[in-house]
Amino acid sequence: MSGPGAESSGPGRVAVVTDSTSCLPAEAIQARGVRVVPLRILAGGAIAEDGAPGLAAVIEAAASRGERVTTARPTPDQFAAVYEQLAASGASAVVSVHLSGLLSGTASSAALAAARAPIQVRVVDSRCIGMGLGLVVLAAAAAAAEGLPAAEVTASAERYASQTCSFFALDSADVLLASGRMLAGRQPAARARPGPSNPAALTSRPLLEIRAGQITMLERVRTRAAAAARLTELAAEFAGGRAVDLAVQHTSAAERADALADRLRTVIPGVQTSYLTEPGGAIRIHTGSGMLGVVLAPHLAAIPSGLVRAEPPE
Repeated sequence: MSGPGAESSGPGRVAVVTDSTSCLPAEAIQARGVRVVPLRILAGGAIAEDGAPGLAAVIEAAASRGERVTTARPTPDQFAAVYEQLAASGASAVVSVHLSGLLSGTASSAALAAARAPIQVRVVDSRCIGMGLGLVVLAAAAAAAEGLPAAEVTASAERYASQTCSFFALDSADVLLASGRMLAGRQPAARARPGPSNPAALTSRPLLEIRAGQITMLERVRTRAAAAARLTELAAEFAGGRAVDLAVQHTSAAERADALADRLRTVIPGVQTSYLTEPGGAIRIHTGSGMLGVVLAPHLAAIPSGLVRAEPPE
């Protein structure tokens, strides 16, 4: 888990905590003083923290043996240790912002730890995941850096989360569907499999969004180019000429992500801050390789402008 930074976790200030599915660039974590609690990766008989060295090789080896690879929420004790450290460092309170409770029990673990923390801890279900969550965390950290009390930091995060939108495309729905609870909405269409009765599934790619805290199927497209084009249309429609912050995410699709980021900055003139990130194991396990995603939110002026590239944890 990340150490404290200089800006929002000093004595007397509200500290901000999140989990590893926020996909935040290391420089943003350090600059804002955000503490990150990792999810756990279960790969066959091995258990590791998300972002641990050599994790990618462990996941690949387990998958090659046909073993189940999945994720588990952090334990309440993991959160409790962080809250205690922040209290000891002089934080006045903690706002703990996490991925959607409809996708994981992470926020529930945080709430259990909050009930016995030595200082006030407010837990926020962001109803997001990935850089959708990450942008909400940065909004909370910016509010904390202004010296706002925990109630106002919490309200800032919740307001920002309600205005954040995430779309993504997969090369295949198989990995996502294997996790069971990771997909909601139009599941019958999402569960289509290739075969003589369904040849279109051989070339179709699911396009999804995070809606009301769940992953919801929107439609299918046939090619990667069509997926990128549709993501561009959806993002431009959401931006609607406003000043926005943008994140493009991918798993093992760096060139396509670069091209998509360039296209989005061209068609959305209101982009102020943009991020290019590759999620770690906790998200990759549920999306597989070739995922391409777009996150948009109203511009948070307190975050410096520019393109921030984040290398994925292993």
